[in-house]
Amino acid sequence: MRVVIAPDSFKGSITAAGAADALAAGWRSVRTEDELVTLPMADGGEGTLDAIVTAVPRTTVHDVPRCTGPDGKPVTGRFALLPDGTALVELATASGLPLMNDRPAPLTATTRGTGEAIAAALDAGATGLTVALGGSASTDGGAGLLAALGLHVLDDSGSPLPDGGGALTAAARLHDRLRPAPVGGVRLLTDVTNPLLGPSGAAALYGPQKGAGPEEVELLEHALSRFAELLGGDPSRPGSGAAGGAAYGLAAAWGADVVPGAAAVADLLGLDEALAGAGLVVTGEGRFDATSLSGKAVGEVINRAESAFVPVRVVAGDSSEEHVLKLVALAGSPADARARAGHWLYEAGARLARAAQD
Repeated sequence: MRVVIAPDSFKGSITAAGAADALAAGWRSVRTEDELVTLPMADGGEGTLDAIVTAVPRTTVHDVPRCTGPDGKPVTGRFALLPDGTALVELATASGLPLMNDRPAPLTATTRGTGEAIAAALDAGATGLTVALGGSASTDGGAGLLAALGLHVLDDSGSPLPDGGGALTAAARLHDRLRPAPVGGVRLLTDVTNPLLGPSGAAALYGPQKGAGPEEVELLEHALSRFAELLGGDPSRPGSGAAGGAAYGLAAAWGADVVPGAAAVADLLGLDEALAGAGLVVTGEGRFDATSLSGKAVGEVINRAESAFVPVRVVAGDSSEEHVLKLVALAGSPADARARAGHWLYEAGARLARAAQD
């Protein structure tokens, strides 16, 4: 039997590639003759770059030393260059919330480092660009990353504004030396459909997750509105609020297309081709619930498997759904399930393989 193993990461415990390998090893310990296809999944957030590098042959990964981290301190950025000339940049690598070390700075956090990684990819000859937008620490509308690409926001005196969404309240005009977008276009991968502004926008909905209190959310909303007045584009476009409005900034300045991340990653990885002729699909994530079916990687796998009439088994760290195989139940405690996720995923793979023999 051909078995496709396509989990997302179990956040905080194990990567998607690690989860896929552990499930596959457990399966092989019981059923040695089956053909296993491992496709670590992602939905445009953290782990997207690694998932694509794992699955797409001849993809190369390039470090970008001393990018500007979200708190202004240097970090190492990365981009992947696919065989067709497309560069993939994962925003979380240089501008992600975990880089703040539990010290969120909602008004000053910046996306500048992501722009520096994009610039390095273009300098390396990339002809197209895909940006995975999940996990941002900032609510700057993409102003930081655009500054790294040549588009600067100035105050009344003509001086460049400091980085961070809070500074945009003083935005008076733009100094546009923006380098051209790659000829192959720009795609933005996200699993959200929120606009830039309003009660479901970048500041109101996601600002509190990045440490913003009510007054800071109000200030950021005003700042993003001011930035949008200067930059133009369509701040109401679905998905423009992704990554603190970085999706809006890239769409307005470079004409980037905002696309559902899980579907785009599935296409890049060749999920439909892998499903052809498969007898079973195994997918999973840390927490499986109703939101898993709305734009998430696991939901994308389930939907495509059902369309291909391939049975699906779901493994999760925990879930309220009875049909899901839960690592918490195998381990006996949430702490052990998280601490030894690879071990329990191996056991889950073995259990699913034994069930397939019945």
